[in-house]
Amino acid sequence: MATEPTFEDLFRAARHSAYHLEMRDAYVLDQDYAEWISGSRFDPAERWPWWIELVSGSVARGVDVRRARIVSEPISPYVRYEYELTSSHNIKAGESVRWLPRRETSGLALPGNDLWLFDGTSVLFNHFDGNGEMTGEELVTDPAVVELCASAFTAVWARAIPHEDYQPV
Repeated sequence: MATEPTFEDLFRAARHSAYHLEMRDAYVLDQDYAEWISGSRFDPAERWPWWIELVSGSVARGVDVRRARIVSEPISPYVRYEYELTSSHNIKAGESVRWLPRRETSGLALPGNDLWLFDGTSVLFNHFDGNGEMTGEELVTDPAVVELCASAFTAVWARAIPHEDYQPV
């Protein structure tokens, strides 16, 4: 019986693109977030070096790594945390990051879950409970689902504001 590839397997196998669509205003409130909200600041590259290595290695191979975040405004404290870490974490690793205020998404057909789209051929859905705790992943290669997700990501990316220009409310 073959096992499903892990997220890291999928990321390392990407040849052209790895696109992430985030649509939640909060995720699990873990120890890192608790430290940040209490005023303690840390260097994400020191805390999560594996991410810097994974993304920078992929970018060096020619993989286009993008992250689009749909956010409610005014932004939640958790999104503020993400925003403040983006330059020293995601962008430092080599990602392109854009932000789209939720009010700008009303005319878009969006999937119901956060996702990673790899090379336009597979989608890894991230499932969360109501508290933002990840409950599982679902790998889908059905061309219709992949196309729906690729179309959604493209539409969000086209409307979204580059990180360096986004001013959170």
